Parts: sequence; C-alpha cells; structure tokens
Amino acid sequence: MKNLRRIVATVAAASIALSAAQVAPMAVAGTPAADIAAGTQLSTIEEGPKGDTVPRWRAAIEGRSDVKEMWAYSPSMDRWVPMVVLPASNPGRPIVYALNGGDGGEGRANWIMQTDILDFYKDKDVNVVVPMSGAFSYYTDWQEEAPQLGGKQMWETFLTKELPGAIENHLNASSKRAIIGMSMSATTTLLYAEHNPGFYDAVGSFSGMAETSSPLGLFAIDQTLNRGGVNKNMMWGPLGTATWHYNDALINSDKLRGTNLYVSNATGLLGEHDVWSAPRVQYNSANVAILGIEGGVIEGATNLATHNLKAKLDREGIPAHFEFRNTGTHSWAWWQDDLHKSWDVTFNAALNG
Repeated sequence: MKNLRRIVATVAAASIALSAAQVAPMAVAGTPAADIAAGTQLSTIEEGPKGDTVPRWRAAIEGRSDVKEMWAYSPSMDRWVPMVVLPASNPGRPIVYALNGGDGGEGRANWIMQTDILDFYKDKDVNVVVPMSGAFSYYTDWQEEAPQLGGKQMWETFLTKELPGAIENHLNASSKRAIIGMSMSATTTLLYAEHNPGFYDAVGSFSGMAETSSPLGLFAIDQTLNRGGVNKNMMWGPLGTATWHYNDALINSDKLRGTNLYVSNATGLLGEHDVWSAPRVQYNSANVAILGIEGGVIEGATNLATHNLKAKLDREGIPAHFEFRNTGTHSWAWWQDDLHKSWDVTFNAALNG
C-alpha cells in the first residue's frame, strides 16, 4: 500500500509538472521590443552632448569617432538619460546593454572609465549601450519618488519598455540582445530576465545578490541605498509584500529557464588584481586595504548568495555557466575579466548563433 501511494504521488507530480510546462512555454529568444513595451510610450533619442554640466565620463570618449554620446528621454521619469553608445559596424546586429553599479555611472565607477568595454566589443560587431545615470536606484521601479536621486525612479520601465524599441530602431539593430551588470546591477539583470522571459538572449550577472528579501539580501540593499540617502521602503514598499516577492531573483529563479546565463563571483580573498604590484593598486597600501577589507567583505557576501542561486537552479534543472574564482575582491579588474570571458563562453554563441 505504501508503494502504491508513492507511485500515485509520483504520477500526480509528473502530471502537474507537465500541465505547468504546457501553460508556461519555454522562453523564446529574440522577442521583439514592441511585445514587451505593450503600448508604452517609447523614448526619444538624440545624439550629442546635452545639459549644462560636463559629466566625468565624457572625457573618456572625446575624440572617438566610433563612439557616440546619446540621450534618451524617459516619459515615465520625465527626464533625459545620458548614454554612451558603440554602434555596430553593420546593420541588423545585436545589442549588449551594460548597466553600471552603485553610482550609476555618474561618478568614476562605471564601465566606460574602469574597463576596456568599448575597445573589447569594437571588433565583435555588436551595438553596446551603457546608460550613464541611475545612482543607487537598483535600476528598478520605485514605490515612492526619491528627490535625493533626482525624482521619479522608473528604471525598469525605461530600460525594458521605453528604451529598447527606440534605440534598436535608431541603431538599426536586430531583436537579439544581451544585458550585463555588476554589483548592484547584477541583481537587476537577473530580475529583468525573469520579468521578461525571452527578451534577452544572454544575461551576465557579476558579483550580484540574487536574493533580495533574505537577511543577507536586505543587508546588501541597505548598504547600497544608504549611500544615496534613501531606503528600501521607498524603493519596494513594506517588507513581505508582493513587490518584494516579485523583485527577489532567487525566489523567481524558475523564470530564468531558456535564457543563456553567465554568473560570476569570487571569494573575497586577495587575488592577482588586488596585490601590491597590481596595476590598479599601484603600490598603494590604502588601495590594498580598501580591496581587502571592504571589497573582500562584500564579495564574500555575494559569493554566498551566488552559491544559493546555483543550488536552486541545479534543483530546477536550469543550466547556467557559473564562474567561481578562488580569489578576488569586489572590484573592477575582476569584472573586466568577466566581461571578456562571458563573451567567450556565453554571449558570442547566444548572439551570433
């Protein structure tokens, strides 16, 4: 009788799983931007400098004929968002969206000033779009306005609905696309893929915190938002609500099925990019201390979260490339390594296959 009950339970579970699979089809890559926008007013794109202030990153692209400064108007936020854009050499090519970390590109800690992203992708014949705003926003849609961050924060609406159709048309790009993020935005890239199955052919999440509603995740969010003078209730409302559940990439990991994933993390222990003689350290003891203490603690925390994500994806039978390093801190030299390796092991095949 016990064996019979076990067989019946197994058959029932299989039936439920089959029904779920029929109701929720696999993600299909190359989803048109219009399907995600669903009637949302699209951005307006303008090329060239705008505004009265001179951003720090502008000097890094001055004199480059292959790179353009563009601005996109966001109807939902009622503001112009600056972008650094590397157009592909040929029409009908994919787009790689690269999201910055905590300072949103508004300071010096961004893809343009800290890595070789433009030179690396130059010969790959892909379009590269790097928004240069969004400090301490998690690039998400906020429950409350945040005057400290410049007003309304509707970054997910902007980056997944308003911008893609407009910029892909402006660049004459294909509907193949990838997105990468590091630190703060490594959480975001996973969420975007979960909220819009099939929209991204490949996703890169470097040193991110997939779990946002666990004690570990809440600690990480607080550390980021406090730097901007804002708090998590302003972002997603009271804890335990549907909004928090929706924005927890670990809880919703089953929605990553069908997306090519590259997820990385180090241990927080000093590695080759963190030592005294490394180019970014330059024999400066203060730099070593920052990397070893602050960068080490943060990377150790994200390492645990990333292992939790891998364990859950393994249980769900969802394939992903996990790049775990035995050494390395929460810093740009390692993310540049990920930029290169993610192309070799995941992005190239996903975008050109």
